[in-house]
Amino acid sequence: MTKAELVETMAKDAGISKVAASAALDSFMANVTKALKKKNGKVTLVGFGTFAKVRRKARKGRNPQTGEAIKIKASNVVKFKPGKKLKDAI
Repeated sequence: MTKAELVETMAKDAGISKVAASAALDSFMANVTKALKKKNGKVTLVGFGTFAKVRRKARKGRNPQTGEAIKIKASNVVKFKPGKKLKDAI
């Protein structure tokens, strides 16, 4: 599902315009991003799941084309853990 399809579905389900649905989705995404930028960033949507920022340590890897060893820098990544209702629905 693309963002446009999601906006269209949200607008139909909520009985609002596509412009309002798009604004709501943009606000949701901006606020989730803002929350995850914080030191211990975490967003929990009960029944749906949890978005959490996790620090991935630096590690050694290998270039698959040349086989040469490379260093992979430490980075922050977002992990999603689905909630019970979402797991049961799928």
